[in-house]
Amino acid sequence: MTINKFQGRTESEAIEKAKKEMGPDVVIMSVKTVKPKGMFRAFKGLAYEVTAALEENELDKMSTKSLTEAKESQAQETKPESINLTADEKIQIPAVTAPSSNRLEEKAEMVLRQLQKQGSSEPAPEPQPQPPAAVPSSAIEERLDSLQSLLEDRISAEKKNQEDGLGTKEERAQEGFSFVKMLYQTLLDNEVHEKYANQILDELEKISSKGSNIDYILSHIYQKLVLKFGQPKPIEFRKSGPKVAFFIGPTGVGKTTTIAKIASRYKVDEGKKVAFLTADTYRIAATEQLRTYANILDMSLTIVYSPEEVKDAVRNLSDCDLILVDTAGFSHKNTAQCEDVKNLVSVLSPDYQTEVYLVLSATTKYRDLQDMCNIYQTFANYKLIFTKLDETSCYGNLLNIHLYSGADLSYVTYGQNVPDDIEVFDTQKIVKKLLGGD
Repeated sequence: MTINKFQGRTESEAIEKAKKEMGPDVVIMSVKTVKPKGMFRAFKGLAYEVTAALEENELDKMSTKSLTEAKESQAQETKPESINLTADEKIQIPAVTAPSSNRLEEKAEMVLRQLQKQGSSEPAPEPQPQPPAAVPSSAIEERLDSLQSLLEDRISAEKKNQEDGLGTKEERAQEGFSFVKMLYQTLLDNEVHEKYANQILDELEKISSKGSNIDYILSHIYQKLVLKFGQPKPIEFRKSGPKVAFFIGPTGVGKTTTIAKIASRYKVDEGKKVAFLTADTYRIAATEQLRTYANILDMSLTIVYSPEEVKDAVRNLSDCDLILVDTAGFSHKNTAQCEDVKNLVSVLSPDYQTEVYLVLSATTKYRDLQDMCNIYQTFANYKLIFTKLDETSCYGNLLNIHLYSGADLSYVTYGQNVPDDIEVFDTQKIVKKLLGGD
């Protein structure tokens, strides 16, 4: 993992420097303002500093298919001495619950044994000044402080039951054991799939030389999760021509409302010229709902009935910055409707700037989300939007589906209010929730 800091006169300039030096897949961990120093500081403006990270083994990005195959192959070729609680990938267990206490303790013991291996055979190494993977930025430290306090409170009852007279080394070992056990269980309670929870904890086996204290364990897992989510990918514009964004997904996930929120964001907040297209002619209510939003926002709405009409409509709206296309929701088991949407999103020539966004509900079961991703992935290279975050307290599926599909995350919604209740995916906030924070 490589972590660097970059400064610029604006936040965008600092982020651009990070992307230029470390590549487009760099993850922005935090952004903060830096006050000028020196005797002439009164004449200088504020600067912006971003902390950017990039995992070295992800520089050569695989395709989604090859990435999935590589992960499955790696799971099958696990070394005999490595403990993996995941069942064979080909066996589907319909109701996977948290592992038994014995298996969970075995996993925690495995991790702690590896962490303490070096410390038991030789003196503890001198602390290194700001190791890149261990020392978080100030913004991350603020989040970790409250998160660590919460997790330590959860294991305080267990620590009170320990026998008096334990030596310092034994106390640290027991404390680390309880903390790893608690982190693992917290991930499972938040419905992170067992396969991915194991992968995250297995990373701890590689850091024994860095120490096994609670601060380091927590900061390492926090940063590892941030890197696994990656940098969110909202709608971006080029200098010329309209951006055409297709929104696909099953029925009832809130595609139409999400489109209205995005339209308001770019129309009102950024002054872009935005237009609606709707191909959802199966539901009259959907067209009328979008027409209402179009009237409020003073935007054009065009109803299309075939892929050819989409081409004509986009051509007529060539002076727009953004064209948002609402498609009909359908069951992923409906082959005929699936073919209709496939023809719709692939009708435009490569000369147009097109993007496809798969809208999914955070309350849907993981197995069903997998099936949906598999179907839509056969005809579209999509980005992910998750809705209804206000209707669940478990956010594990956001990580599960991102890792399963390999698709980038873009937006999340958490209510019905337009234009509010939507934001670009906030990686640090979601990671904090996955680790038991608020």
